[in-house]
Amino acid sequence: MSFVFFDTETTGLRRGFDQIIHFAAVLTDANLNEVARFETRSRLQPHVLPHPLAMHVNELPIERLTDTNLPSHYSMVSDIHRTLMSWSPAIFVGFNSIRFDEEMLRHALFQSLYPAYLTSNHRNCRADALNLLMAVNAVSPEQLIVPIGEEGQQTFRLHHLALANGVAHNHAHDAMSDVLATVDLCRLVYQRSPELWQRFVRFSNKATVADFVEAEDGFILTEFFGGRAYHAPVVCIGVDPDQANGRICLHLNQDVSQLAAMSDTELQDYISQKPSPIRQFRVNASPTLTAFFDAPQHMLDGGLIDHIENQARRIKADAHLCARLLTAYVASREPYPLSPHLEQRIYNGFPGPDDERRTRDFHQASWPNRLTIVQELEDERLRWFGLRLMYSDAREVLPATIKAEIEHRLAEQLAGDGSGCLTYGLALAETEKLIEEGADHVGILSRYRIYLQDRSARAAALSAQKVR
Repeated sequence: MSFVFFDTETTGLRRGFDQIIHFAAVLTDANLNEVARFETRSRLQPHVLPHPLAMHVNELPIERLTDTNLPSHYSMVSDIHRTLMSWSPAIFVGFNSIRFDEEMLRHALFQSLYPAYLTSNHRNCRADALNLLMAVNAVSPEQLIVPIGEEGQQTFRLHHLALANGVAHNHAHDAMSDVLATVDLCRLVYQRSPELWQRFVRFSNKATVADFVEAEDGFILTEFFGGRAYHAPVVCIGVDPDQANGRICLHLNQDVSQLAAMSDTELQDYISQKPSPIRQFRVNASPTLTAFFDAPQHMLDGGLIDHIENQARRIKADAHLCARLLTAYVASREPYPLSPHLEQRIYNGFPGPDDERRTRDFHQASWPNRLTIVQELEDERLRWFGLRLMYSDAREVLPATIKAEIEHRLAEQLAGDGSGCLTYGLALAETEKLIEEGADHVGILSRYRIYLQDRSARAAALSAQKVR
């Protein structure tokens, strides 16, 4: 199977509110030989304020982000969608991609009226190179040099890993440069530790992960926090009832007899303690799993392999106990309230089949005909994203009343309480802070401050006119 290595550069870290401004991808064959490259950029959307720290780190002046010669966000996303679909099926890989780049891509697709889950549908698989490199360091550390950072701890920053292992990375925080460095680091693992590479590839497929979890009595789940690997021998007790791809596991350092003797209330209280004996992961998120027979002693969390295996078999065979544990865990979870922001509701249901058809028609229609399609959308999220998209790319076809409604709504968001998008006030405060700290070496932040002051003043004047 081929691989698609990709990376995004964005205006900030707020998923659903920040946008991709630079996307790069490299297609390789199964042996990691490069086949094709793709790279695209976009200008800033009218409703997005870039975070000043992102501008400072990426050295992106506001003049470049607002350059009208750059493609619009919708045009860029359409090119991304077209290219990635043509490269599918493949295994999609990035560096910290499942936690960040995948999310940014999903939101970009969804808010451009494309299906959000491109990298996990169409027979595609996905994996994360950061997890791979952390796993190599945990299991076979002699295969990879992990440098020590300024705080005296190992650092897994892409630029530092690349330099330490002789991988070219001339332009950190440039999407294509980051992609090429990620490919080269993966090539090192492919050459030096083929067994770990094959496991990485194998568990990029969610069906394979699900089969493994079902077939094994127990296994080692490796999780990464703060650049460190934490290994836990676990047994899967069931599927998460709120998430079909979720798996709920029990740490095998538990006394099974004691658990079985607890009342339902006692069991719920026990599971709610910190740290919880429950572990969870998603089969579609490329988890790091190791069979007991492949696990070195240090991954057993101090336990003896025979005892751990017996514990796993005993728990898995007790369907009643597994069901009680699963029920107790679900009951102990805090419910997620529905976000007041449509941008944060990407996981609150799939669009219906009629809306799926309408969005396909949208991309084929002329701009004047797209408004009718958008207004017919039943999904509130898609309807708003469609109107906002048209305001950005073709506002001349919008009736004056609709255009004014969109402008009012966007102005309210940018002057809001900061719970959603970055607001004028927050952006100005962060810019001032960075300037005071001496971060404005080339004037990028000073010019951005002027841009923010001008935009916020014009927005305030427009709001005052409407009040009168």
